[in-house]
Amino acid sequence: MSAHPALLQWPVRAADSLPLALWTSAAIAEATGGVPSAEFQCSGVEIDSRDVMEGDLFVALQGESTDGHRFIEKAFENGAAAALVDRPVDYPHVLVEDTFAALQALGAAARARANMVAIGVTGSVGKTGVKEALFAALDRSSRGRAHRSVKSYNNHVGVPLSLARTPARSRFAVYEMGMNHAGEIDALTRQVRPNVAVVTTVAPAHIENLGSMEAVADAKAEIFAGVEPGGTAIIPADNAHHAQLKAAAEKLGLKTVSFGTAADADARLLDAIPVGSGGSLVTAMLGATRVCYTVAEPGEHWIGNSLAVMAAVQAAGGDLGTAGLALAEMGGLKGRGARHRIKAPGGSALLIDESYNANPASMRATLAQLGNTPAHRRIAVLGQMGELGDFSAKFHAQLAEPIVEAKVDHAILVGEGMTALARELGKPNAATLAGGLTFTHCDTPEAAIAALEDHGLVGGDAVLVKGSNAVGLARLVDHFAAAED
Repeated sequence: MSAHPALLQWPVRAADSLPLALWTSAAIAEATGGVPSAEFQCSGVEIDSRDVMEGDLFVALQGESTDGHRFIEKAFENGAAAALVDRPVDYPHVLVEDTFAALQALGAAARARANMVAIGVTGSVGKTGVKEALFAALDRSSRGRAHRSVKSYNNHVGVPLSLARTPARSRFAVYEMGMNHAGEIDALTRQVRPNVAVVTTVAPAHIENLGSMEAVADAKAEIFAGVEPGGTAIIPADNAHHAQLKAAAEKLGLKTVSFGTAADADARLLDAIPVGSGGSLVTAMLGATRVCYTVAEPGEHWIGNSLAVMAAVQAAGGDLGTAGLALAEMGGLKGRGARHRIKAPGGSALLIDESYNANPASMRATLAQLGNTPAHRRIAVLGQMGELGDFSAKFHAQLAEPIVEAKVDHAILVGEGMTALARELGKPNAATLAGGLTFTHCDTPEAAIAALEDHGLVGGDAVLVKGSNAVGLARLVDHFAAAED
């Protein structure tokens, strides 16, 4: 029986010759210069034996306090197909001199073999949400051929791991890059080699280590150093450091695309109307193209994030219509806006989980979001902000203003760093301006749980939980979300 003519004319693409397995033993050996003990194939890459899944390559990294080789047996019990090691083991493996250097080499090989558009995302606020929205948009339009770094894998280990996980057939990939010190993003962006680099915003995060806002902006601008020739920098038009970012990008010969409300922004907000679900209906100009789309995530900060997403999708050659659909369907991420309806007397209360991270800009944005949330009472559980150094007392005290503006009824302040804010809220004029605001200051998440239980929740309450991850307010979220309605 002869083949149907249409099948004979089926287009052949270069990508069709690429392997379906993420890695073979031969490819790993070629990338790392290692010696394989046997032939094998792997479907994933993992560095934590507890998270290993069937078919993964387990990379046995050596850290300051532990050695991944101690967990080889556990990794194979969980289904590892092979391991990347610096000493022979009694399992399928590739033997290398240095497993961290080998992970970096594996990431570089993955980046080199994929004929894709890579997008790098950094910024003081919003980078994980923007990364997830970009992935949702590009994965949808490419029918599943997009990749991204998961969770917040954005440091010197997370970035090469995310690169090493990139399928050879990817058309798009989105990588998040974070930093604590100058020079860190420079090293990461040279591994990612993005075609498009996004800076969501510049705000006083990590100012303890960098010393000034200008230095923070310079550190974020390091992402431009690795952008491929002819690439694009997406920068915030409304930020005080816009000119600094633009100059850094143009110095490297990059095209710049600004986003925001400024009259000269390339991706410019025309209008944003609240919708019943809590999100916004956005109208914007992307160059000469007028677009209208819905953003499911509540808060003005997500309107700005959406403009960055649309600008990056356009620069990457993605589909704007699909990007709009993705933004309309985005749900809140755990620790970054996830919403829970929890049982309470008289109905249910809304719990907003922003427990993963906090800095002055994100605190203001989420408090404003709380203020716009219809509620019987508004309660804010706020953990101290980290890495503010000598600026800590000042920035914590300045949170009194957005708390008052949000019409918060009761605040629970967690951590020693909140002392300055407690002092500010305790002033007689603050109590008058806040219209009866009460607050509690405690040291630990457990004490905050007890304080919120003592205060009591009733139907119609809205509770915002926000703080730096080190404070541990995720434990409070888990405790109350267990009573999800």
